[in-house]
Amino acid sequence: MTRPSLLNRLTFRQLQVFQAVHRQQSYSRAAEQLGLTQPAVSAQIRQLEQALEQPLFKYAGKTLHVLPAADALAASVTSIFGQVSSLQMELSEIAGTIRGELNLAAVSTAQYVVPHILARFRARYPEVTIRLRVCNRSQALERLAERRDDLVIMGMVPQDAQLAFMPILDNEMIPVVWPGHPLLTADKPSLEDFARHYVLMREPGSGTRTAFEEFAARERVSLPHTIELGTNEAIKQGIMAHLGVAVLPRLAVQLEIASGLLASPKLPGFPLKRSWCTVYPKDRPPSPVTELFLRCVRELLPELNRHFSGPLEPMPGHGVVCLPAVDSQQL
Repeated sequence: MTRPSLLNRLTFRQLQVFQAVHRQQSYSRAAEQLGLTQPAVSAQIRQLEQALEQPLFKYAGKTLHVLPAADALAASVTSIFGQVSSLQMELSEIAGTIRGELNLAAVSTAQYVVPHILARFRARYPEVTIRLRVCNRSQALERLAERRDDLVIMGMVPQDAQLAFMPILDNEMIPVVWPGHPLLTADKPSLEDFARHYVLMREPGSGTRTAFEEFAARERVSLPHTIELGTNEAIKQGIMAHLGVAVLPRLAVQLEIASGLLASPKLPGFPLKRSWCTVYPKDRPPSPVTELFLRCVRELLPELNRHFSGPLEPMPGHGVVCLPAVDSQQL
């Protein structure tokens, strides 16, 4: 009897579950990502292994080991899903609408600019479903390693030849104090003067904290008095309450500075400058929708740089009403 070909024995669902397990290297994390139970994930993998007549994963204790057949299958699955995504894009273009999904993760400092990019992208492609996850830098690195998103937007990209990245906007970090702080009227205040106060910090691994600590280390200035607060918003409130001073992204505090709730003393070496970048692993080529987003970002860069580097003012409109499309049959 002739054995059925793989084409007749595999399902897209099996491949989808397999891809999640391979990327997460965990049945439980894959189940959480897919909204399935762990037994359901295990059952799909068993069926796939039976169809392939090859083991894909092996547990040793609590560690899941990826076997050679799994790595071979992963490359093919990436290609298959890429072709399906391209087909979906071509069909959408034939139908006159671009549909698909765009899953982004952005570090918390980038949340002040990413929505402006998404608004213009949505204006061009209203049928694309957009999901944005805001996280800290450590979480962004974890999501990047696990390939959980189409793109990660972050500063201070790791020096890794396996990552493709594109700078999009400058992230300027400035010293921030409360109005009336002595540093505002001091004659030539220094970083040492700043560091004598309690310095409010984000959690370890934060991009802003890392950039400031590296700068202080280069200047041979210690930071003996620090208080850790979990978010930029908590730090801003802490400064207003005279709890301490901080270094924050300029975009995070421009409204408060403009309204007189916060102030920025002039210190040598500031602003610290980093760039936000779009990042993705080179071995996971962008989907067609992701390519459209990257193209849109490149086209918007001059406008975005002019807006965010200039005086505080509303972002120019993009000519699209922020309302869902209404089906004419519902009217």
